[in-house]
Amino acid sequence: MDARQLKIEAARVALDHVANGDRLGIGTGSTAEEFVRLLAQKVATGLKVTGVPTSERTAALCTELGVPLSTLDETPELDLTIDGADEIDPALSLIKGGGGALLREKIVASASARMIVIADRSKLVDALGRFPLPIEVNRFGLRATEIAIRAASAKIGLSGPLDLRMTAGVPFVTDGGHFILDASFGRIPDPRALSNVLHAIPGVVEHGLFIGLASMAIIAGGDGVETIKPAR
Repeated sequence: MDARQLKIEAARVALDHVANGDRLGIGTGSTAEEFVRLLAQKVATGLKVTGVPTSERTAALCTELGVPLSTLDETPELDLTIDGADEIDPALSLIKGGGGALLREKIVASASARMIVIADRSKLVDALGRFPLPIEVNRFGLRATEIAIRAASAKIGLSGPLDLRMTAGVPFVTDGGHFILDASFGRIPDPRALSNVLHAIPGVVEHGLFIGLASMAIIAGGDGVETIKPAR
């Protein structure tokens, strides 16, 4: 199976975990979009859900395909969120934010009773950090925030390029109006320590380390689909 088909297979298995009447957080990215397409087919045949999208991009696709939507203000407690990930470690800690929606994704996941991650097997890693870590930052004081990130990460033994994410020659702007710095730290031995030092920096809005949020990962590979629970 090619990469898209693997995403579809993971999304198909995840859809079995959606119950009639669920308040459903809906993720962002190419894998989440395959889930939306399958979900829309179920909705068309009678499945009742209330979707809360994690980005304007996801909201537009749901609206186009007929998936009913709410906002997190209108529906502040969710039964389940289904989303993709850029990396998944054995404890089901994640790096997310390749699609630029990490802040809303984390808010929605945190408002959910459960989070299921869907991905192909290439996203499984022994330790996070091969994929650059997205760090969403306030536009004001960007250079000062970048210096603070370098200093804080160095204190816990991490270093590497910090690249301002660009699109069409201009800085990428998130749905919340922020910039993203992509941090190529390499292997992250202690994701929680990095999370703590980043959260202590005033200019950091959020980062793409999702720790303790995923309750299950559905992983598709050439030999089938497996369900993974967090290693303890």
